[in-house]
Parts: sequence; structure tokens; C-alpha cells
Amino acid sequence: MRIGELSERTGTSRRLLRYYEEQGLIAPTRSANGYRDYDEANVDRVAQIRGLLDSGLPTRIIKQILPCLNQPRVIHFSDATPEMLATLESELDRMTRRIRCLTRNRDAIAEYLAAVRTDEGREADDGHEAVVGIPARA
Repeated sequence: MRIGELSERTGTSRRLLRYYEEQGLIAPTRSANGYRDYDEANVDRVAQIRGLLDSGLPTRIIKQILPCLNQPRVIHFSDATPEMLATLESELDRMTRRIRCLTRNRDAIAEYLAAVRTDEGREADDGHEAVVGIPARA
């Protein structure tokens, strides 16, 4: 398939797909006229890359672990080096901290929305304007 079809099927821009190629994350073949040609496996590979990027892994680490991805969305390490394990443990710790921060922010927004909705309901009942404060978060 051409880059446009891969872009459509994965929801990834053509520019980003070319970046993945530059980083060695995907490797299309080239047709006689020089066009990139992607096989079906690239659809899952791009999904894997996007998922790993969304989780916060940098492309340099993704490039290292991609050879260990035998099946879509499954990571298999048969010969992980101590350095790779240390890197992944560090990334796991960083992701855990990020998840905690995102959870705190999500909870603060949920509390804010609940307060706004409650005050909007009261406003509708008594005809007065609501005053809402954003809850403080540590």
C-alpha cells in the first residue's frame, strides 16, 4: 500500500510516517518509480509505535524494543540486556509518575465539573447566578 493508504488506515499523518521511517521505526520497500510501498504488517507496527509514544517512550527506546515485537501489541524479550531492562524500568517509573499526575488532574477536573453542574442545577432551580471555585490540588 502507498503512504496515503497507510496514513488513512492508521490515522497517522504522512509526515509522521516519513519521520518514523527516518528514525528506523518502519521500513517500506520502494517500487521502481521510487514510491514507498508498505505491507499489511505496517498497519499494526504503526499502531504499536503510536501506543508506545503515547505512553511516553522516546523513539530511541522504541527503536531498541521494536525488534522484540513479534506480534501486534505484544512485547517478547528473549535476550534482553541488563541495560535494556534498566532503561525500561526507568521508563516504567517515569510512566507511573506521569499516570499519578494525570490521575490527580483528571480527578480535579471531575470535581470541578461536578461542582459546576451542581451549581448550574441550583441556578436553574432558584434563578440565581452560580459562583464556582476551582478546587485546590496538591
